[in-house]
Amino acid sequence: MVIGTGIITFRLHDCHSLKEKRKIIKSIISRLRNTFNASIAEVGANDMFQRAEVGLAMVGNDSRIINSKIDKLINMAEDMGIAEIIDTEFEIISM
Repeated sequence: MVIGTGIITFRLHDCHSLKEKRKIIKSIISRLRNTFNASIAEVGANDMFQRAEVGLAMVGNDSRIINSKIDKLINMAEDMGIAEIIDTEFEIISM
């Protein structure tokens, strides 16, 4: 079993309230969940409205496939153009 986990940190430039932030992050999370069938949630920077940390996890049986899916997920999040990715942090664990 292979587990891929990570955190993506976003910068939300034109966001001026937590309500706007929730709307943007909810949109990003739902699109990524539906496309990649991954577990994704906002995990940090909850009180800052121009920054968001989103955590994700994927499980599979081949580390190359998990790594590829995580790369594609990051590319899709960046290509959306809704928020700027300022940091990514990932780990793949083989059990």
